[in-house]
Amino acid sequence: MKRRVLIIGAVALGPKVACRLRRLDPVAEIILLDQNEYISYGGCGIPYFISGEVSDIKQLMSTSFHVVRSPQFFRDVKEVEVRTRTRAIDINRRKKEVIVIDLSRGVEESLPYDVLVIATGSKPKKLSVPGADLPGVMTLSNLHDAIAIRDRVSKGEVGSAVIIGAGPIGCEMAEALADLWGIETTVIELMPQILPGLLEPAMANIVKKHMEDHGVTVYTSETVTSIEQENGSYRVVTDKRTLKADLIITAVGVEPNGELARKAGLLVTPRGGIVVNKRLQTSDPSIYAGGDCIEIPHLVTGKLVHFPQGSLANRQGRVIGTNIAGGYAVFEGTVGSFAVKVFELGIASVGISLERAKCEGFDPVCAYVVQPDRAHFYPSQQLMYMALIVDRKTRRILGAQGIGKNGDAVVGRINVVASLIASKATIEVLSNMEMAYTPPFASALDIVNAAANVAENILEGLNVTIDPEEFCSIFLGDAVKPEDLCVLDVRSPANARPYVEKFGPRWVNIPQEELIHKLDNIPKSDELILVCNSGARSYEVLRQLQSKLSRKTRNLQGGVALLKTGGMLTLEESDE
Repeated sequence: MKRRVLIIGAVALGPKVACRLRRLDPVAEIILLDQNEYISYGGCGIPYFISGEVSDIKQLMSTSFHVVRSPQFFRDVKEVEVRTRTRAIDINRRKKEVIVIDLSRGVEESLPYDVLVIATGSKPKKLSVPGADLPGVMTLSNLHDAIAIRDRVSKGEVGSAVIIGAGPIGCEMAEALADLWGIETTVIELMPQILPGLLEPAMANIVKKHMEDHGVTVYTSETVTSIEQENGSYRVVTDKRTLKADLIITAVGVEPNGELARKAGLLVTPRGGIVVNKRLQTSDPSIYAGGDCIEIPHLVTGKLVHFPQGSLANRQGRVIGTNIAGGYAVFEGTVGSFAVKVFELGIASVGISLERAKCEGFDPVCAYVVQPDRAHFYPSQQLMYMALIVDRKTRRILGAQGIGKNGDAVVGRINVVASLIASKATIEVLSNMEMAYTPPFASALDIVNAAANVAENILEGLNVTIDPEEFCSIFLGDAVKPEDLCVLDVRSPANARPYVEKFGPRWVNIPQEELIHKLDNIPKSDELILVCNSGARSYEVLRQLQSKLSRKTRNLQGGVALLKTGGMLTLEESDE
């Protein structure tokens, strides 16, 4: 029997549902509704349109074979009716009708359905300060916002910009404005680090320094208190300073747009996300929902989370289309895979952070690894930085983060870990995971294997570590005396010399290859911190000294490379 399927929302999930359903059910009547005139576009490409890397807005709405996904395209190619500029304002579940208003004509009508899909997406969180609604303050939630910002920038109307929020969108927009347009750009973040919740502080420092090296000013631990306008110019006032700006962009996060579902009496979470089962049905079996308007289980914590990602929306759209057509498909949840490009850096993470793991009742440890993403002798190799979070009791992998200039390599490694987190794998599985190897693409012992090995050594008590943040907090203080705490640098004299000169007797250099013959030269401090470039050589020295020294000895995770790249400790070194 021919069924009528209404889909509210035509950006990511909605079109995917329609196309999957049409392939499975050639006779169903499928109608896509959207309050906007722009449909089926890649919202994640908006920063690249603003930057100019994507030259035409139509590229974000085109297929891989360069055909614009317009209403006519859906009618002619997909046999799906699309009604743009049509807003759904209410759902009558008893009558199985959606009340809509034609925004062009101002006319209301009721559209009957047999099956309804809600794909209303997310909405930007509001910045609750005076002046946040001024005309010069913009968000970045749709193509209209993108076009408006790009128009102002391309006309030369923006010399300075302030971005409020250093999450993924804020960081991407900082690059878009500063890199290609040369706009003086400042980013303000309430939390103590950028990309909060996605990266460990030491990893976030790498991204922050990289942004600053490209001319972006970044202020963390800073609260915006008001936005002011005077004679056409704007000022952002924080608890620490006042910044002038021609353009202000708020990027303080998004929340699920589940208001239509709530009004219809469907079950929603306290955050407003629509509640769905594994088949993505709402509390009404005739109504499905997916994409950014729902909350889904996190496969590490088991709790519901709002994780807006175009990739998830497309996968969920296939599940919904299959189920409407009479099949059986499920969506289990998310492991929180994430990736972003910031200037030359590729950044990716999956799972949960160390701090989040502690809050969730795990007993976590974090292993840092720094090593080349190709064979160390291959000309194009670049250092990759990786953090692996594991549970001490179960040895289960809880999260991973990677940063490097070869972004594809970073994302590939994090995707490997993502597949293991979903199956609740332990570090032993990752340690022995077979990775394809050839020098132009990987090291013989891949960084993911090495990260698991480091984590295993920490759990076994073989590698007694100190994290970069703790090292900086205790070592860089003026009150630290050589007899209390001393660094033993096991690198070459050329590398160690600037640190020895700066820190004096608190930083001693004995190269690894000489150490066994110079045990009497090791400082007699109460605590000894071993340092090399990455933490690998200093770990070997730690194992050598553990049976010979009777005092506290720890290995600096990530070594000097992690400190330098993150801007925590920067001195010029000679090549070894």
